[in-house]
Amino acid sequence: LSRYGCLFIGAGIGILPVIFIAQPVLGGIFDWVVDARYGSLLASLALFLVPSIIMGMVSPYSVRLLTHSAESSGASAGGLYFVSTLGSALGTLATSFYLVAWLEVNQILFAALGIFCLNGVILIAFHRAKFHNSAAQAL
Repeated sequence: LSRYGCLFIGAGIGILPVIFIAQPVLGGIFDWVVDARYGSLLASLALFLVPSIIMGMVSPYSVRLLTHSAESSGASAGGLYFVSTLGSALGTLATSFYLVAWLEVNQILFAALGIFCLNGVILIAFHRAKFHNSAAQAL
């Protein structure tokens, strides 16, 4: 769980450059690329590639943690990806219809960063508490 928590914290930290360097990156890319379609693609890659890769590690690691036997691996993966897809759909709808109307984009990104880091800290604390309890019981 400690490594799993570190993935969440890494994903949160990966959002920081998006918040602080987005304007200069977007300005530089759109000064260099004339076509808005290609500029948008390059800007998305430049800003979101690293956080997306880190966040992409969470689901496979989750399957690894949830799988207790080869027979239950399909059920674990299926359940996890169901929840993941549902969360993506609800998150997209909530962001596009509500969050963008109520908050600035940077505020949404700071909230995501906070949620990721808080989840990571909780996972690491849970792992340490579990480790200390098992060590105390062994004595």
